[in-house]
Amino acid sequence: MCGINGIFAYNHSASAPSEAELIATRDHMFRRGPDGVGVWWSEDRRIGFGHRRLSIQDLSERANQPMSDGTGRYTIVFNGEIYNYPELRRDLESKGYVFRTTSDTEAILHLYALEGEAMVRRLRGMFAIAIWDREARRLFFARDPYGIKPLYIANDGWTVRFASQVKALLAGGQISREPEPAGVVGFYLWGSVPEPFTCYRDIRQLPAGHTQIVDAAGVHPSKAFYSIAGVLAGAPRIHGSPTQMEARIKEAAFESVRAHLLSDVEVGVFLSAGIDSGALLGLMRDAGQEKIRAITLGFKEFEGTPEDETPLAREIAKLYQAEHVVRSVDRAEFKHDLPLILEAMDQPSIDGVNTWFASKAAHEAGLKVALSGLGGDELLAGYPSFQDVPKWVKYLSVPAAIPGMGALGRAALGLFKQTGISPKLAGMLTYGGTYPGAYLLRRGLFLPFELKTVLDPELLSLGLGRLKPLARVAASMQPAPRSAMGRVCALESANYMRNQLLRDSDWAGMAHSLEIRTPLVDSILLAQVAPTLRSFKQNFGKQALAKAARTPLPKMITKRPKTGFCTPIASWKTESISDKPLSAASFSRAWAESIMEMP
Repeated sequence: MCGINGIFAYNHSASAPSEAELIATRDHMFRRGPDGVGVWWSEDRRIGFGHRRLSIQDLSERANQPMSDGTGRYTIVFNGEIYNYPELRRDLESKGYVFRTTSDTEAILHLYALEGEAMVRRLRGMFAIAIWDREARRLFFARDPYGIKPLYIANDGWTVRFASQVKALLAGGQISREPEPAGVVGFYLWGSVPEPFTCYRDIRQLPAGHTQIVDAAGVHPSKAFYSIAGVLAGAPRIHGSPTQMEARIKEAAFESVRAHLLSDVEVGVFLSAGIDSGALLGLMRDAGQEKIRAITLGFKEFEGTPEDETPLAREIAKLYQAEHVVRSVDRAEFKHDLPLILEAMDQPSIDGVNTWFASKAAHEAGLKVALSGLGGDELLAGYPSFQDVPKWVKYLSVPAAIPGMGALGRAALGLFKQTGISPKLAGMLTYGGTYPGAYLLRRGLFLPFELKTVLDPELLSLGLGRLKPLARVAASMQPAPRSAMGRVCALESANYMRNQLLRDSDWAGMAHSLEIRTPLVDSILLAQVAPTLRSFKQNFGKQALAKAARTPLPKMITKRPKTGFCTPIASWKTESISDKPLSAASFSRAWAESIMEMP
């Protein structure tokens, strides 16, 4: 896990890259990689790579990056982990490739030499990759299927720059800070910035599951090699009993956790009182990990109340014989850390604060790697959206198609505001009749017609035109899965999880030099579970996960009402932006506006 960056002056008339800019960009990411630092330049100095290393596999200096192969033709900088590295290495060695390290980075280099761009289809893990081919004079980018690891790219028509963080690119001093209207509008719509946009016009994110080439002709369009919706749509129909479906989920979850334990350092786990993290802990034990430290956040405000997750988390840790580390967080620490949180937040987000403190606790415990249960709800239909979105589409598709009905609903917005009813009700007849529209209602922060009260009219018009929010959401569901469960799985995974949860895990974890791994966000796991989705009834998937370990989670966990990760942080945030209580919806909106106003 690392921070990567580079500069390539691909146009022959462009000025040679500046070493000062390369180093400034690299060292802005020092928290991502405190264990090692590297720089590489081509012989003609038209391209340079920078690297900050958090050493996880092969802790020796021989595995430092940037790394070149034995011939000197290929040079790589890579951020992430490849969990099928041992299998890839054995295959490559059988074909005559010689390894100088035990790092997954070297396996990627050899695989690229063997298979070229197609090699990404064989990588299981999270990755952002840049490889320079000296003979072809070509720069290759790739990003993992789910978009767990970020890769930001800026192209001015002469020179291309890339890095693991938006703020790192800005720190180089050569990129305009002109705002990107689509990114700003997207943030207000969703509470996070939808890829490929950022808040800056000149910086884009390489989309998840895509590759891209840069050569003397410039930056070529990116190419998709993976689609979550495509996997779900193409999943074969299988017939089996609920017991057989459960067994399929259990086997796939175990295999994913086993793969995600590949490491030369200790692997811990974030532990709440929920099914996802509890199941991961049990599966870690089943996979043979002897020492396990489980990190739980505790809050004095919740002591002795049903909101306190520490007692149940303690029982889970005891069940699986893990060392339980409870880290208490209070209002004073939140206020102290808030400026640091906003500094580390690479793109604006209304979430991520909880992950900041969990990562901080893991770092204080001496951990460099922790598993997270993120992704369980998206994969196994754990969110209310799996029931709400199909229901809204079913009942609202006909009235929503009647001309003028949407406008009539919006006209009632003033009345709704006066009576305290959610303004989203005003959008039901406009958006509720389609999957993209219903999903916007379910996950949206503001609806498009509300933004005129928040944003400058010109910026809003430009942003909506460039973003095309409903078309963008619809594209994330294509090709359309054949079941309602599959459609919502695609929507949640390729939007909320990708643009907010995974991105927040990256910046919050990396701010504490912690690698957060997500075994429930895995392309192999998705392919194995996808055929069962159309057979899901409410809670089936999560209950199957709860039984995945040899010792299942007890009923006090599986029968507990779903609460999410409940913390008092929302009330602490409210104090910083309002002197009066706010509803959950009003708070999220006010917090979003305050984030955009903060330096």
